[in-house]
Amino acid sequence: MVLLTERDRLRQSLAELAERYGKQRSSLLPILQEIQRQHYHISDYAMQVVADLLGIHPVEVFAVVSFYSFLDFKPKGRFIIRVCRTMCCHMQGKDRVARQLETDLGIGFGETTPDGRFTLEWANCIGMCDLGPALLVNDRVYTQVTPNEVHHIIEECRKVFGVHATQGQEV
Repeated sequence: MVLLTERDRLRQSLAELAERYGKQRSSLLPILQEIQRQHYHISDYAMQVVADLLGIHPVEVFAVVSFYSFLDFKPKGRFIIRVCRTMCCHMQGKDRVARQLETDLGIGFGETTPDGRFTLEWANCIGMCDLGPALLVNDRVYTQVTPNEVHHIIEECRKVFGVHATQGQEV
């Protein structure tokens, strides 16, 4: 029986992604997005393997990861909460929503909770100016968010892990 190391499993997974999306340069972004979705970050090793699989220089992969704000080198939480910081959302109360998120999660913007479940970030615009304040949790958009709704959004996310928001313990 051959035991695969973590790197072997990652290499195998990346090879499968390259087969699914193709091995041309235009496949780079979809592959990186999938790595981010599955692993919550893109490691140096993953960037090197992707470069090898696509036959491109590793610095090209690094340039793409460093350019796009939805791709990251360091691990992020399972739920990435991005709050729109446009003037429209500001005028509609985004600061109160942001403070409530920081209070409920116990972290500031740019940080991840110690359990690795939540990351708070700012977004320059999520295209919901008429329905602000708006936020994005992974790929789901929330509009006209109030501080009170923040509790429900976090509770909804925590249910995925079987954690009750008000007790903070496993159920």
